[in-house]
Amino acid sequence: MRPLITAGVFLAFWWAITTFLPIPSYMLPTPQAVAAALVTQSPYLLQNTLVTLTEILAGLILGTILGAGAALAMAAIPPAARWLMPILVISQAIPIFALAPILVLWLGFGMASKITLTILVIFFPVTAALADGLRQTDSGLIHLAQTMNATPLRLLARIRLPAALPAFASGLRIATAFAPIGAIFGEWAGASSGLGYVMINANARIETDLMFAALFLLCLIAITLYTVVDRTLRRLLYWVPDTRNPTP
Repeated sequence: MRPLITAGVFLAFWWAITTFLPIPSYMLPTPQAVAAALVTQSPYLLQNTLVTLTEILAGLILGTILGAGAALAMAAIPPAARWLMPILVISQAIPIFALAPILVLWLGFGMASKITLTILVIFFPVTAALADGLRQTDSGLIHLAQTMNATPLRLLARIRLPAALPAFASGLRIATAFAPIGAIFGEWAGASSGLGYVMINANARIETDLMFAALFLLCLIAITLYTVVDRTLRRLLYWVPDTRNPTP
């Protein structure tokens, strides 16, 4: 019930502001106007929501695979870390909104540029989290495996990778929260569909209610996606203790 109560309080506060304060509707529409836009523009919004959702999911899946692969490569081949880590740092030093127009210019107005931006946004948190987890494996377990003549590959697969999964899960949660950012920035830079495209066009036509409706759907996607990923990771990593709810 907590999310419903929070949403109810937020809507009540929003309704009170738009009702009792002299705020023009083009600056802040009423909740009723946004709900009406959701209903009347539902086919248009649904079509663009599916485009943005596809971009987010594709970027999240590909970015997770590439990030995990880079972290495993750095763990399996130590010299690779000296080459890949500077690239990772440089990729985060460049603001994503500065890369968006360039990628749109190179890859076009389709999904390719938006998926690439999403990959760039989530690549670093996934790689850094898994690399840290692999690097911080309990030395006692590693020494025990080495005394049993474990090969480096088996040491990575049987000891280091399972021990690094909680850190990887944390990085994946962060990546899931950030994934919509890359897709929306790409759509703002140039697109022919998607929720970012809807928001830009609605803003240009001063259709604030439609812009807020698209923003609501984007928030719904982000919250739902994060909840699904978080619940799935908790079920898969059931052995990881949760100190927020300690058992007596």
